[in-house]
Amino acid sequence: MDVFTALADPTRRALLAKLQDEGECDVGELVAAHEVSQPAISRHLRVLLDAGLVSVRQHGRRRHYRVQPDGLLPLISYLTGFWDQRLTALESVLDGLKEQP
Repeated sequence: MDVFTALADPTRRALLAKLQDEGECDVGELVAAHEVSQPAISRHLRVLLDAGLVSVRQHGRRRHYRVQPDGLLPLISYLTGFWDQRLTALESVLDGLKEQP
């Protein structure tokens, strides 16, 4: 699954925000913070893991998740290109206005 599809779901975005704030959480902590069942949280975490947005560390029987910042690189690249194109178009319009008497 790609980053865009993974981030399309509000629950997954909320999980990423929680992990960003806390640094690292196990599934139980994430379930307690959201009104979603443990199996649903686990499925959402699997999508985030497959998209490269989180990493997991096994400690005994618990799995601890944390944000994987490099997973956001495709999104950053897309947004950079998007804004570069818009700003170049704006610059052309403004240059045209400067040339008018």
